[in-house]
Amino acid sequence: MPLPLRLTNTLTRRLEPFEPIEPGRVSIYCCGITVYDLCHLGHARSYIVWDVLRRYLMWQGYAVTYVQNVTDIDDKILQRAAQEGSSMEEVSERNLQRALEDLGQLNILPPDRMPRATRSLEGIRELIGELQHKGMAYCADGDVYFSVMGYPEYGKLSGRDLQQQEEGASGRVRAEEEARKHHPFDFALWKGAKPQEPSFPSPWGPGRPGWHIECSAMVREELGDTIDLHLGGADLIFPHHENEIAQSEAASGKPLAHYWLHNGMVNVGGEKMSKSLGNFTTIRALLESGVSPMTLRFFVLQAHYRKPLDFVAAALEAAATGWKGLNAALSLRKRHGDVLSWAGAEGMESEALGPELAGSRQRFIAAMDDDLNTSAALGELFELARPLRALANQLQINEAPTPAQRQLHPRWQVLVELAGVLGLEPEDESPTATGEGLAPEAIEALVEQRREAKAARNFAEADRIRAELRDQGVELVDKPGGVTVWIRE
Repeated sequence: MPLPLRLTNTLTRRLEPFEPIEPGRVSIYCCGITVYDLCHLGHARSYIVWDVLRRYLMWQGYAVTYVQNVTDIDDKILQRAAQEGSSMEEVSERNLQRALEDLGQLNILPPDRMPRATRSLEGIRELIGELQHKGMAYCADGDVYFSVMGYPEYGKLSGRDLQQQEEGASGRVRAEEEARKHHPFDFALWKGAKPQEPSFPSPWGPGRPGWHIECSAMVREELGDTIDLHLGGADLIFPHHENEIAQSEAASGKPLAHYWLHNGMVNVGGEKMSKSLGNFTTIRALLESGVSPMTLRFFVLQAHYRKPLDFVAAALEAAATGWKGLNAALSLRKRHGDVLSWAGAEGMESEALGPELAGSRQRFIAAMDDDLNTSAALGELFELARPLRALANQLQINEAPTPAQRQLHPRWQVLVELAGVLGLEPEDESPTATGEGLAPEAIEALVEQRREAKAARNFAEADRIRAELRDQGVELVDKPGGVTVWIRE
């Protein structure tokens, strides 16, 4: 009997079977962007991963409601507005539209609902009032703080103890606020108005909401007290998600989410991506440099979502090569439909598939059910694509397909269907996907990926990488001691 979908729950630190609150329906809240600048590679990694989770659940027949918020009031937004001599609204609206464009290029489905902090003020004020009524919040000179000592389970998501946490861990607490707090780690629910800053009315005086309370209020407004899945990057575990849990559960007395999922961070050359290090790259800049959207998506999906993703030029070039071969197979009907005479819908019922294709689909499902193992799922796509890539190469030199090759249409249909679950769609050749062979650094990167796959006993992925290199005219020779050398044919 096949295993059900299993996901690593940050809250329990275990791989758990996924069981939705309501059979057949899934509620998802994903922490969205703070719209003060262009989206960067960290955003791309996170939203591609959660887009795949959403697509997979939908493909499996679930009715999914996917909510992703927008933080449109924040210190960084106000700082940017002051630098530009513009307004909070102008900065937020401009960067929100840019974000929608950039994420759309990566084939990320738009959220079903996209609440904004400034349009959820009534729910925010109501939630703060409930916490105050329960003795979980207190006023201090126009600010309102959550009392962490009043919530005994504080720290259950991150595993941190109050005595071990560093002051100002959120990076958003001003030093002058510390004296007004009952405990150093109490956090702001409402911030009193500051000179020259926009503010909104409230029972505690004019001001604006704290960062954490926004999401708690929007989750409740859009999806209710308890949801199935709460998603975000690993950098949000503490303090943001920890504080969300404390606020929401202190107010409702119910679990905020049954499953908390977090993706790993993006590193650049082994270092965390940041503007201060000068290794900060936006999605827009990368696409404008010639990297195709599907190459970037393919690159992200090669790594397991929970592990760090190291962004280096050689690895991106290797991903471009891998995507080029898969894209050739996916594009067969678009580029050579007149020769092949393939018609009919993409995707087939399992009952209509032969044993080989049915097995491919089941292996794909097994990989995805194993905590979204997109690397293994991609390996299955490459196995499906192997004869289709050969056919594409043959047609490229105007060599007629054989009768047997004309019968590959069902295989192509399954490939397109499963690739679509990963959000991978055929695209025109990109400049980065062409050239006169792989650079040595790209070959070495693929050899290292193969070594890691073998060490993890992911032999299908190791074989896929060998075949990929062979198609590029590079032969691997495994020698004693685990050493692999390569030669160009």
